[in-house]
Amino acid sequence: MTIFEMLQQSAVLTVLGMIIVFAFLWIMILVINLVGKILQCISPEKYAVKSKNNISADTKILTPEIAAAITTAVIKYKNGEKG
Repeated sequence: MTIFEMLQQSAVLTVLGMIIVFAFLWIMILVINLVGKILQCISPEKYAVKSKNNISADTKILTPEIAAAITTAVIKYKNGEKG
């Protein structure tokens, strides 16, 4: 077997291996998505994504008072003041 034949065989094996890995990852992603959809249909409240602080998405968290307090604290920190 010549070097050219060995390089040709290694190139074929490399491409074949990459195709197999890509196909496996693609199938795995499809299976994970399918299982997620099945679980969501079975029990939506049990498998729902929950926020850590139980605040709804439409709640305004940053009020003008809080923004002013944060701005004041940052300015004092940059000026080297304490308290």
